[in-house]
Amino acid sequence: MPARRQRPWIREAVPGGMRLPVSLWLPLALAAAAVAAVAAGQSPLQRRVVRDVLEYFHGRSNVHFLFKERDVDGVIEREDPSGTFVQLRLGLVQTACRKRAPQRHCRVLESRRKPTCLACYKFDTSDVPKVLDKYHNCGPSHHLAAKEIRQRDEAECRAVEEAGKGGDTLYLPGMFAFSRGLPA
Repeated sequence: MPARRQRPWIREAVPGGMRLPVSLWLPLALAAAAVAAVAAGQSPLQRRVVRDVLEYFHGRSNVHFLFKERDVDGVIEREDPSGTFVQLRLGLVQTACRKRAPQRHCRVLESRRKPTCLACYKFDTSDVPKVLDKYHNCGPSHHLAAKEIRQRDEAECRAVEEAGKGGDTLYLPGMFAFSRGLPA
């Protein structure tokens, strides 16, 4: 009996025993593994910042398609007595899905827009951290590399990092009492 030529098919991974060529499922599996690896190395505050930046980006009126996280780099997370400062750069990639009708599985369009977002957040020290201050800037990666924009971003992030320290404390009635003493 002649041996049958083996083809790169997989039967077990697809419900109903359908066959898919490796060239279709391998890139999807690698992309899912890459996103899972990125998310696995992030702290809960970093994941929260990524989620907030995606919400901010999709809330813009000039964004009509759904974007997915491509990569996260330049992560800085510092704690001080006033709270935790998180700064990161989030790379996004456009998908084929409209943002008004999101679907479960959206195909990534590799040749489309790939904006980058800089996010700086300052959280307080409570059990459920509240955002004290934040700054976002999203645009094409070459746009964020411009010297003037980079300098403005750095200044804004420094201001966010200083939130909650000393001068920003909340004034409550009765914190200060000014009285005039009687002459002796």
